[in-house]
Amino acid sequence: MRMAELSRESGVAIATIKYYQREGLLPPGELSSPNQARYGAEHVRRLKLVRALLEIGGLPIAGVREVLAGIDEPRTSTHDVLGVVQHSLPALRAEADVADRAWAMGLIEAMCAERGWEPPPGAPLIESLVGVLCAFRTVGHEWVLDALGRYAESADRIAAADIDGVARLGTTEAIVEGAVVGTVLGDALLATLRRVAQAETSRQRFGNQ
Repeated sequence: MRMAELSRESGVAIATIKYYQREGLLPPGELSSPNQARYGAEHVRRLKLVRALLEIGGLPIAGVREVLAGIDEPRTSTHDVLGVVQHSLPALRAEADVADRAWAMGLIEAMCAERGWEPPPGAPLIESLVGVLCAFRTVGHEWVLDALGRYAESADRIAAADIDGVARLGTTEAIVEGAVVGTVLGDALLATLRRVAQAETSRQRFGNQ
């Protein structure tokens, strides 16, 4: 297909496709003449992935380039590529003093031991979790964390559903795209479902009070 067909097939404007090519996010097409190139299904898949990473995932160009480099390196495992994606997605960053950090890490280590989780030391997501726990403490609502184990158990089941779902998508590109969309939009889905469930549980417990 020509550039115009690629644009129609992918839903990405020609100017944007050219920009992605200049930034090294989309490989060049096969030259059919000095001024014409042909593109294939692999270009459509790459464009969809780039859009998901940029527009849904909110990754910077450099982050997208890092994810694509992992995909294009045959020795990189799907697990490692998904790790790059997870670490690139926006996450809460919060400062914590030494005492609060030690308190939060104690909770996290106990939770990981109970669940059999093995997060690498200093992992960005663990740092983000430290910030979340410390934020609860700062605002005086540590009671929420009494249910931390139950939240972790629910997260385990949700993660299994996520990975089972993307594993069926086949190619690494499709899996990464699915992981980005599933994580970002899935966070919104879970937040909304939680509020629906809270409203129903409140009705059942407090509706007659």
